[in-house]
Amino acid sequence: MKNIKILLFVIGFFSTTFLFAQKTQQNKEEIRIKQLFNFDWKFKNGDVPNAQDITFDDSGWRKLDLPHDFQIELPWDSTANRGRGFKPLGAAWYRKTFKADSNWKGKQILLDFEGIMLSGEAWLNGKKIGRTPYGYLGFEADISDIINYDADNVIAVRSTTEGNSRWYTGGGIYRDVHLVVKDPVSIARHGIFITTPKITDQNAEVSVQVEVAGIKDKELDVEIITKIFSPDGKQVAETKTLAPKKSKLVEIEVPLPKVNIANPQLWSTETPNLYSAEVSLVLNGKVVDRLTKRFGIRTLEFSKEFGFKLNGKKVFLKGIANHHDLGAVGAAAYETSIARMMDKIKAFGFNHIRTSHNPYSESFYDLADEKGILVVNELYDKWGSKVAWAGSEPWNDIWYDNIKEWVKRDRNHPSVIMWSFGNELQFQEERWEWPTSDWGVTTYRIMDVVAKRYDPTRKTTVGMYPARAGGIIRANPDFRIKENIVPPELSVATDVASINYTWEDYQEYLKHAPDMIIYQSEAVTNELAAPFFGMDREKMVGLAYWGAIEYWGESQGWPRKGWNYSFFNHAMEPFPQAWLTKSIFEDKPVVYIGMVDNEGEMKMWNDQVVGQKVVSSHWNRQNGEKYNLYTYTNADEVELFVNGKSIGVQQNSTDVRKRNTIYWQNIPYSPGKITAIARKGGKVVAQHELETTGKAVALKVETENTGWKADGMDLQYVKVYAVDSKGRKVPTATGEVTFDVSGAARLIAVDNGNHSSDDLFAGNKKAFHYGFAMAILRSEQKAGNVKLNVTAPGLKPVKKTLVVK
Repeated sequence: MKNIKILLFVIGFFSTTFLFAQKTQQNKEEIRIKQLFNFDWKFKNGDVPNAQDITFDDSGWRKLDLPHDFQIELPWDSTANRGRGFKPLGAAWYRKTFKADSNWKGKQILLDFEGIMLSGEAWLNGKKIGRTPYGYLGFEADISDIINYDADNVIAVRSTTEGNSRWYTGGGIYRDVHLVVKDPVSIARHGIFITTPKITDQNAEVSVQVEVAGIKDKELDVEIITKIFSPDGKQVAETKTLAPKKSKLVEIEVPLPKVNIANPQLWSTETPNLYSAEVSLVLNGKVVDRLTKRFGIRTLEFSKEFGFKLNGKKVFLKGIANHHDLGAVGAAAYETSIARMMDKIKAFGFNHIRTSHNPYSESFYDLADEKGILVVNELYDKWGSKVAWAGSEPWNDIWYDNIKEWVKRDRNHPSVIMWSFGNELQFQEERWEWPTSDWGVTTYRIMDVVAKRYDPTRKTTVGMYPARAGGIIRANPDFRIKENIVPPELSVATDVASINYTWEDYQEYLKHAPDMIIYQSEAVTNELAAPFFGMDREKMVGLAYWGAIEYWGESQGWPRKGWNYSFFNHAMEPFPQAWLTKSIFEDKPVVYIGMVDNEGEMKMWNDQVVGQKVVSSHWNRQNGEKYNLYTYTNADEVELFVNGKSIGVQQNSTDVRKRNTIYWQNIPYSPGKITAIARKGGKVVAQHELETTGKAVALKVETENTGWKADGMDLQYVKVYAVDSKGRKVPTATGEVTFDVSGAARLIAVDNGNHSSDDLFAGNKKAFHYGFAMAILRSEQKAGNVKLNVTAPGLKPVKKTLVVK
């Protein structure tokens, strides 16, 4: 009987497909259109009077495609705000001309802006259609009554970076824009909410809630049909229900009958299985709207006894806390760049990202779902009723709408495990002009009610700094008095206590508040493995290393353009310390040599000592000199050899501040090889070797994207290394690399990972930095070949043909 049902389904499916092909015109009027509107824009830097007017002459403006960060293109300025990345602040304009399809008549037509940074306004045909005072969240504008079917339509957008932020935000239309055409009776914005209230090995109960728009004060028979599809695309369930015939609300919520899925395939970091729910609205026997949302079947548990469990299994969060910028492309939210970042950190054992301190792009969460990355989703840097951090309006005026948009947008993502309402909120007893006089506890509780109105399934939190009751900081003379190690008032009120740094005090906190569930929302990289080993990992949730990837802004001084106490540079090339994280996050034996180039610096920042030694991995050194180095390992001991001669054996320390980090001093340099042999239980378990290379004679090119898509959006990262006659990378090589690109892609940026360079990322030339350079190519909207020619003076060039499909 089961096979017969499947056969009937297949026959029905193909019959429906045939009828669809025969009735294209009819279905254009029935099914929702979501068109990517990123292409063929015009851009002008600076504030241009009357640029919103439909008759404005933009013929001299630059042509480009979105996403676009105009701020990353501006010159570095040593006199500009170092917190904002030494980039000038200002405004810019975008315009796009398009024609409307006559088939859209009678439909609801929306423009959906996912984000305009730092804040933005939009016009259509000279009429203002919407704005965002908080660039990390988007908005949609109903243009049904403004759109012109008999002439061109002109969208104009003004973006400004002027506003309240402590770091580099980027600027412009830095995320996707879509044009949506749908029936007036339709699924509302972010109107599908999928939960899995009961899960066992044998069965998962799935609940779907749908918000239906467009039936206010109308007597309508709207049927809601939901089909559930498994990760391999097979339909596994279906449910139907009727919406109320009449509602006084613009949008109504309709809970569908729960469905059961047998033998559910759970979502986890190792097996990120994704189901999908296809929701259709049927009015008078005709499908008027259809939308599909992905979801995962998984359980989340938090407890003071075990910290965090995913699907009943203890998981410790091993993460990063970073801002949203992506190296040479700035804040432009390219899906390829985000996926590349996730793949790199996951390869080093990370399983978690905290979105410090604002919502990321929608594609980020889609990719986290696909790759099995656990996300603590954060909304704000700080609260207060003055101009919002990363905004242009008072916080009190925008927080409610922001929470609604944020939670509804991201609540179906299985990767999102917790909502964080803000960061560093222990500064003042009264939250500026919202005088609760309780260190934000009342504010949090109000926000908590709103968030759980839209998603009651997740815990909520707030990042804490200073990490003391009463807002005590290190500058306070009694900071270190034992009786003052009391957790912040707000951290005791939140579902999960998110504490920035101060891991050494967590056990003292628990003496005052034994029910706290502790998550180290920021850990400093200069403490290396200590924040990880210093926590009670059996009972606590996890940690996120602050600035684990270099980012723009919050520079510790010119010429550095941003935060650089990191495990990866902004081009996602790992520093040697990245292998330390791999050694603490994974059980697989690791050993890696990191040579100390200089002692770097240590300084006080945000009440914490931060800094980092400059460490690299190469054995091209000066004859007669002695060097200090580290071996990062999770083995019991390491023996170091220079050209086969043992320098000695050192044990892995059990001290949490030194663990997995063995320091070797005054190692004499001799050309050849330096080798680290790691042993566990007396057996060799890992080895790492550095070798003196010859002179650079050629270029080596590596590409990353094996499935480069001809969609006009996909990127190809082309990495170039200088190599010697044996093909070994020469990190001491210098010179300038030139990239010539033709065919079905264009060059959008060049980079070398040098965070202190005054060069921009435009053009087709880049100097080697540690023997490395990189080009970023963007596909055109057509398949074809891309011819790449890479040259550098005195080195054998590389010619390569890449394929875009």
